[in-house]
Amino acid sequence: QVRLVESGGGLVQPGGSLRLSCTTSGVNFKINTMAWYRQAPGKERELVANISSSGITNYVDSVKGRFTISRVYPRNTAYLQMNSLKPEDTAAYYCHTRYFGRDWWGQGTQVTVSS
Repeated sequence: QVRLVESGGGLVQPGGSLRLSCTTSGVNFKINTMAWYRQAPGKERELVANISSSGITNYVDSVKGRFTISRVYPRNTAYLQMNSLKPEDTAAYYCHTRYFGRDWWGQGTQVTVSS
């Protein structure tokens, strides 16, 4: 059974940092592309960053230079390090992968950036 479980969200002041974790099971973590999406209230879900099996990364322009996506195979876990957080980063963050022809999502973790 495929499971993606996020953790690490919370309330942080502008300029602060958080690290999100996505622990997976039931997928071939070594070959899957892992991604982080976010969805703010009233907005569409958007891709924040992804990382291929070979470690190639992509970021949405608004987070370049501030966020870093990574993956650790033995732990079957993907991370999103978020620095210099801004109020506009406030959203629910979701881990994603595609496996056996379908999309798999975690339950989401809330990130709120506010003073």
